[in-house]
Amino acid sequence: MKKFTVSAPTTLKEFTDATYPQGSFCLAALLRGKDIKVNGARVGQNVPLKAGDEVVYYTTLKQEGLKSHNVVYEDGNVLIADKSDGVETAGLCSELSEKGEYYAVHRLDRNTKGLIIFAKTAAAEEELLSAFREKRIEKTYLARCKNAFVRDEAVLTAYLKKDKDKSEVRIFDRETAGAVKIVTELKVLEKSGDIALAEIVLHTGKTHQIRAHLAHIGCPVLGDEKYGDAALNKKYGVKRQCLVAYRLRFSLVGELKYLNGKTFTSDFAP
Repeated sequence: MKKFTVSAPTTLKEFTDATYPQGSFCLAALLRGKDIKVNGARVGQNVPLKAGDEVVYYTTLKQEGLKSHNVVYEDGNVLIADKSDGVETAGLCSELSEKGEYYAVHRLDRNTKGLIIFAKTAAAEEELLSAFREKRIEKTYLARCKNAFVRDEAVLTAYLKKDKDKSEVRIFDRETAGAVKIVTELKVLEKSGDIALAEIVLHTGKTHQIRAHLAHIGCPVLGDEKYGDAALNKKYGVKRQCLVAYRLRFSLVGELKYLNGKTFTSDFAP
């Protein structure tokens, strides 16, 4: 059993995703069994919540043991986690914060696996946020994609515009009102029939950049249900994007410069 108090208006699903990863993994089953109580009343659907509401999840020991991440590296300043897919960054931060103070300094999409960094002190948070802004942290991704690449290596420039109503982004080849410039570097590592494995380095880090940009050039990420190729996803029976935040390298200053020269890699495969 896990008990939480709501701090701001939201929905049960959104609250669960942002607060309790293990509950998020099995939310559908918990709702079917009415194994969630809101203010003492059992619920079987995604209900609205308000500040002050008490939410209790009657998860089993097996459900509570579902892993949201593995720890790749940790010291007194930072934690690098290997996040499972199906986990929101906010939910992972909430889980970690049960053990102490953790600060999320960047995010991964819910269904993207791999490396994510959390600061453990205010000073470390400030340095990591500065390093991300100044592009002193190199993030490399691996993705299984539709094999329609025109070039095996490329640095692609485009323009990304958010559509908040649809919770998605659109990509344009030319400057467009409301759009921001994005730069995505890719290298095709393997090809096998209609699937390719690509390495991607982000020179800008915008919402859904990799997924939307690859889809824009005709090479969507396998399993991506928002930007992907539905027929290809069905062919391979994949329902979550085959995308991993695979490698991290740092160029830091101050008290975190001891991390420079180290390379951290994910144990997940795309």
